[in-house]
Amino acid sequence: MDYKYIEQLLDRYFRAETTLQEEQILRTFFTQGEKDMPQELKQYVPLFAALSEQPALGNDFDERIIAMLSADSAPAQPKQVKARTIRLYDRLRPLFAAAAMVAIILTVGSAVNQSLRHDNTWMDVDEYASMRDNSKGPSVAFDQVNDSLTRAKDDIPVAISPDTLMKGNMD
Repeated sequence: MDYKYIEQLLDRYFRAETTLQEEQILRTFFTQGEKDMPQELKQYVPLFAALSEQPALGNDFDERIIAMLSADSAPAQPKQVKARTIRLYDRLRPLFAAAAMVAIILTVGSAVNQSLRHDNTWMDVDEYASMRDNSKGPSVAFDQVNDSLTRAKDDIPVAISPDTLMKGNMD
């Protein structure tokens, strides 16, 4: 058998340039299962075996498809569509989500900015290292931490004075 012709047909088949007769030649060749077929052609045997097992569409295929399409295109009753009321809250919900995202980003950015600033640190690294290396006992370490917290408390602005909290609102 002329395997060069089959290889040329395969090349044309995979480029979608073959005629129906040439495709039939390929199906026939690969379903015969020649024993002396080259190894590079044996890899196509399962492909053409599967293609030859496909059922034929038949001569009335076009009429069946047209009948199915015409049955689907003419519905018996038009679909009823219910009106849906959209509230103002539903319309503004995407804006609420966007505002929440902006608030989160600004809060995180402010926290990162505050943590990266070195001018209002509460405790220096040297103070922390001296507390860790302190072997005089926990009471000395407690006193140092207490002093650091007292200094930090002085740096925090107070919005409400303690007197107004104690008096309360008696009205």
